[in-house]
This record gives sequence, structure tokens and C-alpha cells, in this order.
Amino acid sequence: MREITLRSERRTQLLEITREVQEAIVGTDASAALVFVPHTTAGVTVNEHADPAVARDFERALERMVGDDWGWEHIEAGEENAPSHIRASLMGSQVVVPVQDGRLALGTWQGIFFCEFDGPRRRRLYVTPLA
Repeated sequence: MREITLRSERRTQLLEITREVQEAIVGTDASAALVFVPHTTAGVTVNEHADPAVARDFERALERMVGDDWGWEHIEAGEENAPSHIRASLMGSQVVVPVQDGRLALGTWQGIFFCEFDGPRRRRLYVTPLA
């Protein structure tokens, strides 16, 4: 298992991590890579990476689908971060990507994204090569 650390700059932000995940499996005999986010207010997804507007559209869509102003009950450190938990669950905490000839077998337009919903923060994720 390899730990990757990163830093988000905004409360809601999708960060492409494809290169970091690829580097984590170099030299392994993996047939797939498990990418896991050990946070309850962050997630991971696979989607288009060619146009950065797609990530920004995801950020805005998730903020609109799960509004900050819904009168949430869960309050942490004086701040309502319940929407962050909900958004993270919608995206999921893990993805599995097949590996072929030592490379992530993603489609032409696909990339792996870390999804921040309670930033800015220093975060970590784990990449585990699967046999």
C-alpha cells in the first residue's frame, strides 16, 4: 500500500490524481489498483480529465444537489459540515481501476479525481496494487 498526500485549496474541489496513482503502482505486478480515501468528508471518482470544466461542473452540481443551507443537525467544531458528509457518500470512498501492462487501463478521456468537500485541508489517500 502506498499513501499519497495532497492539499485542497477550496471547500469543494476535485483534484486529478491519475499521475500519482499511476506512480504508486509502478514496479508492481498489479492487475488492478484500489484507490481508497480514509475521510468521511472526501471521496474519489473516475471521470473526464481532458477538460477542467468538467471538474468545476461536478463541484457546482454537488453543492446544488446537497445545499449548505438545509438546516443540518450535525455540527462539528461550530460548523455545519453535514453536507460534506453527504456529498462524500454520493461520490464514494473507493474506486478500483484495472491495470494492463503496468498502466492504469483508463479510457482515453478518463482520469481519477480526489473529491474534497470540507476543505481546504491536507488529505491522504491509499493506493493498493491488487494481484
